[in-house]
Amino acid sequence: MTLNGKTFHLKGKVQHYAWGGYTFIPNLLGFSNSDHTPCAEYWMGAHPSTSSIISDGMSSVSLNEFITDNTTATLTNKVFEQFGELPYLLKILDVKDMLSIQVHPTKAEAKKGFEAEELAGIPISAPHRNYKDSNHKPEVMVALSEFWLLHGFKEKDALMQTLIEVQEFNVLQPLFKTEGYKGLYQMVMEMEQQYVDSLMMPLVKRELRRKANNQLTKKDAGWWVAKLFDGKEENVKSIDKGVFSIYFFNIVELAKGEAVFQRAGVPHAYLEGQNVELMANSDNVLRGGLTPKHVDVPELLKHTLFEGITPNIMKGNDIGNNAVNYPCPIPDFGIDKIELNGNSHQATAASLEIIIAVEGGAVINSSRNIVLKQGEAVAILPNEVYKIESSGKCVLYKAFVP
Repeated sequence: MTLNGKTFHLKGKVQHYAWGGYTFIPNLLGFSNSDHTPCAEYWMGAHPSTSSIISDGMSSVSLNEFITDNTTATLTNKVFEQFGELPYLLKILDVKDMLSIQVHPTKAEAKKGFEAEELAGIPISAPHRNYKDSNHKPEVMVALSEFWLLHGFKEKDALMQTLIEVQEFNVLQPLFKTEGYKGLYQMVMEMEQQYVDSLMMPLVKRELRRKANNQLTKKDAGWWVAKLFDGKEENVKSIDKGVFSIYFFNIVELAKGEAVFQRAGVPHAYLEGQNVELMANSDNVLRGGLTPKHVDVPELLKHTLFEGITPNIMKGNDIGNNAVNYPCPIPDFGIDKIELNGNSHQATAASLEIIIAVEGGAVINSSRNIVLKQGEAVAILPNEVYKIESSGKCVLYKAFVP
């Protein structure tokens, strides 16, 4: 199907995962959520299972179908030869409850794992399937509010201090000294559930009391452990092994506009807040707990980066033209924040770009002039010259292939 012009309105899809909030995404997109359904993610891209819809004002079509029918015009030869598809997926997230601990494989490891599971005849939809595709899944997130996440293991001295300060972990000190990060993590992830419960139940109960008495802040692992079990004290029969990670990993606080890149192998989990997330077009997730879903410990250990990390919090590099760029060390995607206040941003699309207004509205002047309200998005095809203007304050995020 063909559409007129090279700039199109784009409508994404809301995902209603149980960990999502109730108001942020509905308020952003301008719809009522009177039935109080969790609205966790808003997807913008050409993911086969949840493709966005693009429109020229007269006709509309799924972006995935449009790319398939107009490959060169939408992707460019360079992007098609390198990726064979639109290589990124742009999302808005509203995290009310913490997500599972996750690790993503490298591209080479994903290819190997996918082929092995295909050869073994494991259905793609099987709950114990690890590799849904052969792609890697690097991610970058930019905070739209105060945002909290777990990101990588603490540096050695900081983690040792945790093992000293938390009495239940004192017994793990000699192991960490001799076997390092992998020995420590493998020990707790392979621990018999009965021993996990006897070790961790007193700790969880203590953290619940400390949070109730206002003795903890969000910078403390105990605050998040207590939040995990708030209101469930009487029904706690078993402690998820992912609770260890809340103590072992860096707790990172991001201010609005700050960003973190998640590379392959770095264990991480979102804890709370709203963000813009840009990722490679993949569903490959190796889980490390805080989830009822499949946790394959041997596969997780094989792909986890066992080293201390000092999180790199990016404020964005000013690139002029009323924009900042958040550097991403991969070829799949790039992300810019455009901030206008009675001025403009002018560019020529080098790839298929998706732009969403997260605050205020703007006018996009191109082969088609489009009025963009808060929460609305556009897809712009390669080589399109465009100018974004706003009479008031407007913040937009742009996803592209570098």
